[in-house]
Amino acid sequence: MKIEQLIRATRTCRRFHQEQAISKETLCQLIDLARLAGSAKNLQPLKYLAINDTKKNEAIFSHLGWAGYLPEWPGPAEGERPAAYIICLLDSRLAAEAACDLGIASQNILLGATARGLAGCRIASVAPKLHHQLNLADHLKILLVIALGVPKEKVCIEEAGPDSDIRYWHTPNHTHHVPKRRLADIIIEG
Repeated sequence: MKIEQLIRATRTCRRFHQEQAISKETLCQLIDLARLAGSAKNLQPLKYLAINDTKKNEAIFSHLGWAGYLPEWPGPAEGERPAAYIICLLDSRLAAEAACDLGIASQNILLGATARGLAGCRIASVAPKLHHQLNLADHLKILLVIALGVPKEKVCIEEAGPDSDIRYWHTPNHTHHVPKRRLADIIIEG
């Protein structure tokens, strides 16, 4: 798959075939793609926790907020939940923040997932109790949870209308629609 096709195919997915497991080896391969990403000052302050255990997945799921534009939707139902998670952590002993690194690394993970027939969802709405639930050291801060699985929904890119409404929506047939601003609306002439 060419890079443009891979980027277009890499969409946020929130419903998965929960019963289709993802191996620890695959999770480590995706983390390796994150490891290869650029890093501000080359500090490399991100660490990762790979989880594909059913009981741990259940515990993690209960600490996540799923879709800000869909407040009536509590997240995927049983049977549609992620098969695995990669939790992105900041090692505060190495840097005070890593926003740029996190964006690059998480995109590498999602591109790699798509290339393997998987899909994912970046989740930044994480309850503070998850840190304790995972028994993480104090110097590790949860920045992002990436939910992963075999996609169970179709994701369509739509062109944002004249009102520039960019809120995504679901249809009853499990299609997720994502409006994107037009190219002409984001290029500033110099």
